[in-house]
Amino acid sequence: MTEQRTAQVRTAVDRFVHWLDAFGETSQDQQDFLACPYGRWAKELYYQRPVVGKFFVAPLIFCEAFAPSTRGLFLSRSRLPIADAHFAMGYAFLHRVTGDSAHFDRMAHFLEVLRQTRCPGFEHYCWGYPFDWQTVWGTFPKGTPMITTTPYCYDAFADAYEIDPRPEWRAVMRSIAEHALRDLNDVELAPGVYAASYTPLDKRRVVNANGYRARTLAAAARDFNEKEYWRVAERNVNFVLQSQQADGSWLYAMDGEGKFIDNFHTCFVLKHLARVEELTGHAGCHEAIERGARYYLDHLLDSDGLPIPFAKAPRLVMYRRDLYDYAECVNLALLLRERMPEWNRVLDTVLADLFARWQKPDGSFRSRQLRFGWDNCPMHRWAQSQLFRSLTRLLWLAADDGS
Repeated sequence: MTEQRTAQVRTAVDRFVHWLDAFGETSQDQQDFLACPYGRWAKELYYQRPVVGKFFVAPLIFCEAFAPSTRGLFLSRSRLPIADAHFAMGYAFLHRVTGDSAHFDRMAHFLEVLRQTRCPGFEHYCWGYPFDWQTVWGTFPKGTPMITTTPYCYDAFADAYEIDPRPEWRAVMRSIAEHALRDLNDVELAPGVYAASYTPLDKRRVVNANGYRARTLAAAARDFNEKEYWRVAERNVNFVLQSQQADGSWLYAMDGEGKFIDNFHTCFVLKHLARVEELTGHAGCHEAIERGARYYLDHLLDSDGLPIPFAKAPRLVMYRRDLYDYAECVNLALLLRERMPEWNRVLDTVLADLFARWQKPDGSFRSRQLRFGWDNCPMHRWAQSQLFRSLTRLLWLAADDGS
């Protein structure tokens, strides 16, 4: 990365930090329209009786597409654990780059917030959403642990522990690993192939959820020298590998629901496999990553080299581009650019567009490019925090490279 681009990233991050300090640690969320009581009812009706239900869901979709700033009328701002974890990791990277103790203090602050906001009623540390989430499989009540959230908290505490090995942070890491090992539901699909659930309450077969569990347990196996963690993780890795389609893509889920291929979930699967390969040298990951990354380049970037939401959409999409896709594309490019040089071009193209069109004068980023106009409502989970973490990691890598 050129010195000019590095300087742009540094400026963007500095502006974002100033904005976050002023804006605060709570925000609206992408799910606000559908997580309010009416939204959950309408969504449930749609799943049960699609023809009737779509008329009740339509006003919410209209608001999301044409009046996104009205989110606050449906649900109040909330604190999102997945965002707190990403903010903690971002400040950890900034501390490593600058040595500034203020960044360390911010990291430690977000870790303490996570300790205080864990899901109640569970023996081990785990986190989910602060709202009820209506899905095709039913309602997950707020405070239900999710394997798509909890691993980021493990990463945040692990990053902090590398900087300052505090016993209390390591204890949280161990507790998270025990949750990932013991509290989910496994279904054996073939010898050595197991699908893990999304939460302790379901038996879904979501591909990226299995990737999350596998890479968390793989990391814990290394961190704690615990073979049982990797034994279970490997079974979920095998499920992810078995789920890859002939063209290199992954459907969202393999249980009859979620037959779509989208951008950021594809990024999730690829980054999980890359992490597992790095940690364990698993023989099957390399080819799967190569095929999946090629599919991404061919089907999830447009002719301008910018991320598009879906390769195979499940429904009419009311937006053109999504900040979450940009954040995870940057993250993926940082993981793959050494093995596939074309990812350096992807990284440069995406960063140029982020700085030209997505970052607002106040330092925050637009959330979506809609069919007409923009969704400018800043949402920490979608994906202010994820982009912050990606950009700060880029600064750390640039500093390590001496660029």
